[in-house]
Amino acid sequence: MTHSATTQNPSPASTASAGATLSDLIVQSLTRHSSSEAFVAGDRRLTYTQVRDLVSQYMGALGRRGVGLGVGVTMISPNMPESWIVQAATYLLGGRFTGLQALASLQDHVVVCEDAEASVLVVSASFEEHGRQLLDQVDSLRRLLVVPAAGGLPEGESYAARALDAGPATESDVAWLQYTGGTTGRPKGVMLPHRAMAQLALSHLVDFEQPHLPRYLAAAPLTHAAVLSVVPTLLRGGTVVVEQGFDPDRFLDVIEAERVNCLIGIPTMIYALLDHARPETRDLSSLEVFWYATGPMSPVRLTEARERIGPVFAQLYGQTESTGLGTVLPRAAHETTDLERLGSCGRPVLGNRVRLVDDDGHDVPVGEVGEIVMRNRAVMLGYRNLPEQTDEALKDGWLHTGDLARQDDEGLLYIVDRKKDMIISGGFNIYAGEVEAALTGHPSVSSAAVIGVPDERWGEIITAFVVARSGQEVDGPALQAFVKRVKGPMYAPKKVVVVDSLPQTPVGKVDKKSLRAPYWRDSVRNVH
Repeated sequence: MTHSATTQNPSPASTASAGATLSDLIVQSLTRHSSSEAFVAGDRRLTYTQVRDLVSQYMGALGRRGVGLGVGVTMISPNMPESWIVQAATYLLGGRFTGLQALASLQDHVVVCEDAEASVLVVSASFEEHGRQLLDQVDSLRRLLVVPAAGGLPEGESYAARALDAGPATESDVAWLQYTGGTTGRPKGVMLPHRAMAQLALSHLVDFEQPHLPRYLAAAPLTHAAVLSVVPTLLRGGTVVVEQGFDPDRFLDVIEAERVNCLIGIPTMIYALLDHARPETRDLSSLEVFWYATGPMSPVRLTEARERIGPVFAQLYGQTESTGLGTVLPRAAHETTDLERLGSCGRPVLGNRVRLVDDDGHDVPVGEVGEIVMRNRAVMLGYRNLPEQTDEALKDGWLHTGDLARQDDEGLLYIVDRKKDMIISGGFNIYAGEVEAALTGHPSVSSAAVIGVPDERWGEIITAFVVARSGQEVDGPALQAFVKRVKGPMYAPKKVVVVDSLPQTPVGKVDKKSLRAPYWRDSVRNVH
């Protein structure tokens, strides 16, 4: 299934009033601030002019490999300026981009590339062999492009830099095809059009308290959510400081040395800073806002973070299906000793309509729990090749998030649980069904059930309850290593509990509620 909502023979009025594409914003961002510093990566410092030229040259490299309107490009790379430059070049050519999670297995990458029908695979030099294996296994992948470890153009290729043009894509064409875990074990391709990406960038500028001249630290993968703050940074003439991975001491070193004033992180990163890096001994005076996302923080630890790092924290709630746009709890709202209020995910971002509904789609009264549904211009077109799941997610013209929440009389939202079994561990969305499928692939395991258990460091840890096959003994560490090998390290359970049998509901389903009860009984929110 391909998707382009470009209308045939549009009227002059609709053409004249068409919204900006992400490509439009990229061109504008790179043509306003030529001599300023756009990217910093270690000793490498690139001006806007240099980045603009590299985008143009990568357009030549990708165009030579057949990238054009609607053509899929996928990429595996550690963080480097080219992680964004390749994406920008893809969008200006009219293509769609899919990032591959570096920690996932080869088989997971095969599944994503096959579903995306990607034609070109871009890898950094360290992933070249992995990339060649992917090319051998995925029929749609025809060309490989290898980015040198030091950055710049692929070896032996040279292209004249040309003036940038926004290209052929319209606001309704798919730009970002990003995959999220599926409850059936297969990931879902979220089709995000140019209008969604452009809306997120504009909302970021308006409602996320971004500094006037940002110096944005990107330590999380730029092929994934960390990229969403790049265009807003460049539109203001700011600088993107790129780090490959997260080390607490190094992270603070970079904030000090580069005078970073904004960054996005996950709760586990903040916990690591508190536990291992003594942030209160550092000069973090440049830091204006520290966005935390992918999961709320423990209110106790959030209070500690504000005391030791500074009053700089703001929470962002959203999901891939809404391009990350949902609610925001600004810095000022964190200035409270009320731990319950610190557990809020805030109010809807400007331009986002949010309701809490019951199972019949009716609004619930203030204070009662309902599912968060939202409507805004950043909502996806749907899931690629999954029409039934798309209809379910966009039922009645609202994005159904699957998150349950309540709203207080001041309009603050509080997430209390999830409809499905998703676990947020270390900032990654982990689906229990995928882990259970891996566990039961081990010869010693008869059956398994997986839940998330509250954890101060990870938010939630993956906990597996397993029943041994007759005559077999389950070796916990060996089972963890097995899952790590077949699914990737982020899927490996932190804890394995061997039981004689799994509890069942009256209709014969595994009773996960009873498994969770001992661990969640003292939790206020049921989400960490």
